Amino acid sequence: MANILVLCGDIWHPAEVIRAGFSCLEEFYPHMTFVEDAKDMLTAADLAAYDLVICCKGNHLTAGNSVPWFEENVNECTPAHLRSYVEGGGGFLAVHAGCSFSEGSMPENCLAPCREYIDLVGCRFVTHPPRCPVTYRVVDAGHPVTAGVESFCRRDEHYQIQLTAPDARILMESDSASAATMPAAYVRSIGSGRLCALIPGHILAVWQDAQFQRLLTNAIRWCMRKQED
Repeated sequence: MANILVLCGDIWHPAEVIRAGFSCLEEFYPHMTFVEDAKDMLTAADLAAYDLVICCKGNHLTAGNSVPWFEENVNECTPAHLRSYVEGGGGFLAVHAGCSFSEGSMPENCLAPCREYIDLVGCRFVTHPPRCPVTYRVVDAGHPVTAGVESFCRRDEHYQIQLTAPDARILMESDSASAATMPAAYVRSIGSGRLCALIPGHILAVWQDAQFQRLLTNAIRWCMRKQED
């Protein structure tokens, strides 16, 4: 079984939710390593030990420290290293908070790496309304990531994002009464590797939803090339 690295924990997205959510996936959970303080615990060389990197972490150092995660000339593992990992054949899955990066109020020494991460994942976070019922609709059922997944509705944060990757293949969209329709799941190929972005997942009830679990399982398998297009 492959090794999976999970990056999680920021001031808005507790690591406890991520751990509890992934614990529902009995096929993969025993093979996951969870890292919260990625700035000090993760080096570029560490990536080689993993078949998949899952980012469920926003741009904060830890749950108790809102300093930006990526900082020029400080991080041992940068967005450029993550890109090289994917280009070389690694898999990268960004879930919810992993899609929440924006330049916003970033200090100057954090702007460039923040943009590099946005360029890798393929979206820029704009805003979200208060939590509300969000419907996640499958719009491309012909991809392995959405195989067997049905549309579902859960109370969640309806992320409003700007898709920056022209090569992104949109698989799901999201709707709510509070905000505009948005991409909710998409995939792209980068070099020899695969990237998938899943926008749902703020609260544990979303992670416990059977359709979201199926979506996660498919995404993990596809990113690790356990499923072909």
